[in-house]
Amino acid sequence: MARKKVISLNPKSAVPKYRQIIDSVYSAIERRSLKKGDKVPSINQVCAEYNLSRDTVMYAFNELKSKGILKSQPGKGYYIASTEIQLEERVFVLFDELNAFKEDLYNSLINSLKGKATVEVYFHHFNYKVFKNLITESIGNYTSYLIMPATFDNTSHLLSKLPQDKVYIIDRLKPDLEQYPVVYQDFYQDFYDALVEGKEFIKKYRKLVFVNPGGKEPVERSKGFERFCTENKFKYEIVKSLSGVKPSLWEAYFLISDRDLVEMVKIAKYCKFKLGKKFGVVSFNDTMLKEVVAGGITTISTDFKEMGKTLSNMVLKREKEQIRNKAHMIFRNSL
Repeated sequence: MARKKVISLNPKSAVPKYRQIIDSVYSAIERRSLKKGDKVPSINQVCAEYNLSRDTVMYAFNELKSKGILKSQPGKGYYIASTEIQLEERVFVLFDELNAFKEDLYNSLINSLKGKATVEVYFHHFNYKVFKNLITESIGNYTSYLIMPATFDNTSHLLSKLPQDKVYIIDRLKPDLEQYPVVYQDFYQDFYDALVEGKEFIKKYRKLVFVNPGGKEPVERSKGFERFCTENKFKYEIVKSLSGVKPSLWEAYFLISDRDLVEMVKIAKYCKFKLGKKFGVVSFNDTMLKEVVAGGITTISTDFKEMGKTLSNMVLKREKEQIRNKAHMIFRNSL
């Protein structure tokens, strides 16, 4: 009878050879090519077939033995002792930056994975070199990779160095990464839908102003804003900053930057504009602080806690979906 080929190594992969051996055995068990009591190739056979050192193969076999997957019988070889695989989940999380709502996402993910995985989090701060180095250095060290590409496009060549079935994309739906599962925001549709949702509160204003600083912010929001204003015949303006802007009564401002939010609250106080009466302010990305600032700030926000739970579920169940994490308008006194 021909010997089952249960070990498969990719010489071009950056994943260490010992890890590839271990993963091959796990994969063979998962697809039921290996069953309890089956014999596996000997250390010498693996060394000869893949031109590996004995130490490399021995390291892999010893780890499988320590997990109770392999057992050795003197003079006979190695056999499958158990098919009850309980992989220790080691999760690599790469965010763009740390902020209050990202912290909500992270805490939700951690709480959902509690006792089921260890998580290590890193930040690339919109620096592509850092992004590339962190991913390259992570290869082969984790069972799952949760990656937030943010503003970076055309990263598929880099992410292809990771095992495709272990990569999950966070926050943005990237055309070149459509082969990966993702939990994303639809920034165009979310802004448009939220404005429709809040139309009864917005209609009293004569002009809507969207302050979009650009840069790391998604450009799609401006298109959603323009569509709503055009369809509903609102006078509107899109500006990059508050510099030179002179707010007036019966205007509503939509602010991405929390710095701009603080500045606008100060301006309103100085001008004696009462928020939500004849002057409106809406912020993006809800936080606990916005519940109490200036009597409560209306926000347009996705549910970052829900995003964390969804990502956790994907990792633990190896789901391969592309899930939109919808945003809503959260109504408070400022509108």
